[in-house]
Amino acid sequence: MPTFFRALALTLLLQLLLTAAQAQPQPRPQQPPQSSADAVADYRRRLQAYAAAWQAYDAEATAYWALVTDKRRLRLAKRGRGEAVSLNDYVLTQPPVYAGPPRPVDPTAPDKRPPAPRHDRKYVPTIPEMLASARTYFQFAPERPASELDFKRAYARALAAEGIDADLAVRVYAFETGGLGTYDVQSGLLNAKPGAKPLSPAVGYNQLLITYTLHLLADQGEEFLRAVTRLPASAARQQKAAALRRMIAFSRTVPNKWHHLDKLGETRQGWGVQTLLLDSDVGPLLQARKLSASVRYARQRGYRGRLTAAELQMLNLMGDGSGFDVITMPQAMRAQVPTSNFFQRRGYERNAVVRKHNTVAQLLAITDTRMDAASRQPGARDLAASF
Repeated sequence: MPTFFRALALTLLLQLLLTAAQAQPQPRPQQPPQSSADAVADYRRRLQAYAAAWQAYDAEATAYWALVTDKRRLRLAKRGRGEAVSLNDYVLTQPPVYAGPPRPVDPTAPDKRPPAPRHDRKYVPTIPEMLASARTYFQFAPERPASELDFKRAYARALAAEGIDADLAVRVYAFETGGLGTYDVQSGLLNAKPGAKPLSPAVGYNQLLITYTLHLLADQGEEFLRAVTRLPASAARQQKAAALRRMIAFSRTVPNKWHHLDKLGETRQGWGVQTLLLDSDVGPLLQARKLSASVRYARQRGYRGRLTAAELQMLNLMGDGSGFDVITMPQAMRAQVPTSNFFQRRGYERNAVVRKHNTVAQLLAITDTRMDAASRQPGARDLAASF
């Protein structure tokens, strides 16, 4: 066959092969499997069962926590009149526990995790968010310590000036941080996995909440301002003092009551105030003042014994009013009174320690045990050596 005809035949063969290949059906991209009608129907049935069970539980829990609040109010009134408090002034049953079916996951939802229960959806800001708010609303960035040990030494000096001895301070630090926590550790994030969310906005060695930081500024702001202005002058310290004045003024925009300050602390502007705890000048003073204020609270109300670290921790953990209620409780009552009497519902449900050790006697005992163990950790030893 001449060369011309061989080339023509080869060209025709290639065209036929190309046409045949194009005619073959092409594989389609895989689509995610769609939820079947049966799966959706089953999800709706299980969601209805969950909603009914949760509604019944929530109604029972709401009634329980309303009774806790009423009893707390009555105890406060009795103490104000100088009357003795008895077992009848406490709720003696444990809080109801949800025992129904779990909330099902919507098969059509991209996120396959069940949403959190409604009462647990209060947003908790992270430290980066608090720092951003401080810059935006107060033009403030905390002056960080050169090292963790520097912050501990400043904290020890502030505690000594407030009359708090090393044993009390170290054991409270040990309980709150496991004896390892840093000055900028946020609640729930010590040794946490990447992506973990904080349990609360509490920060630092004795885990102050935003609400208490605002309370200290509203009540004693000028004292903290004087402490800053007495330091060697610098442009940075002048800016810090100006920001502190703005924060003090902000804290006084509502009555100095826990409920009002708590709401203020939930605002983005309130988040920014919490960054004072990270400042090497102001943070140690605020935290030291929290502990000394609790000691003074007990003394002013007639507590004459020497506060143990576990008792001081009750004041720090629950707030001074509820903590005082605990430390003045007769020994015979402590094994019978549930810890729920001293917390708000949300705080109780987020605190695994008080739920597990759910009477006053058990909570005091586990607090001492944990303090003993955590006081041997490196961070606690460093704090003890800072005094």
